[in-house]
Amino acid sequence: RASAFVGLGPACTVSISLSDEDKRKKVPTIKDGKQETLLVFTDKDPVAGEVTLKLDPGKRIEHVGVKIEFIGMIEMFYGNYHEFTNLVRDLDAPGDLVSSKTYAFDFSNVDKQYDSYNGINVKLRYFLRVTVSRQYSPSIVHEQDLWIKNIHQLPPPEINNSIKMEVGIEDCLHIEFEYNRSKYHLKDVVIGKIYFLLVRLKIKHMEIEIRKRESTGSGSDLYNESETITKFEIMDGAPVRGESVPVRLFLSGFDLTPTYRNVNNKFSVKYYLNLVLVDEEDRRYFKQQEITLWRKEL
Repeated sequence: RASAFVGLGPACTVSISLSDEDKRKKVPTIKDGKQETLLVFTDKDPVAGEVTLKLDPGKRIEHVGVKIEFIGMIEMFYGNYHEFTNLVRDLDAPGDLVSSKTYAFDFSNVDKQYDSYNGINVKLRYFLRVTVSRQYSPSIVHEQDLWIKNIHQLPPPEINNSIKMEVGIEDCLHIEFEYNRSKYHLKDVVIGKIYFLLVRLKIKHMEIEIRKRESTGSGSDLYNESETITKFEIMDGAPVRGESVPVRLFLSGFDLTPTYRNVNNKFSVKYYLNLVLVDEEDRRYFKQQEITLWRKEL
């Protein structure tokens, strides 16, 4: 992507090309209401490439230095910005730019420990910023975002107990539900069973939801936003005592992230399985259970 800056005199276009962009996976994201496609990197990947300053023919630009920065930033949608990574490479000393010029850059050992994230109230982004600093005119600035996905943030859990819970309303309803594990990778399958031990309510149907909860801030400034990622019916009609209903939920079809706990002390993202029973009078009874999600592969 390139951006053009036309002043009273000089016109200069800045572009960034990454050295292995043809081989990289890409992800579609939304930025400022527009869809764009970003290259995917992991924590181990070097970020290297070239910056090109393209001058209009016959133009020249006086500058006091050209630099490129690799920046990791958390942006809160109520206006706070927190940089957690900022590395700088100087590309050119002060002087005159009289023709187009290309500079190589390399950020080999940059800490990219957090995943990129685009949420409801918070965004975690990594980007490259090129600045052509000028003394008497506005600096020329160009940014290009990258998308970071880390594998094995949570290793395959050694202790991954099944979830077994009972839920009931005294003398009316008693059910037991069991899911095969409490931790799942993003392309996993949730397998479970729901047992009806006592049914005196007239149940109309039963559904399972995956709910995502994003928490930002802390203390009195804590904001929780919940959204339902998916909802599907697992039973239609009244169950009888002793009945068991199987659950099989493929996670790969949904837009899920890993579970994030207290990223840079700024935000968390958690996921829940929510079991909902609806009776014939449209009263809803539900029980939710947190599950941990982790990324096994890109």
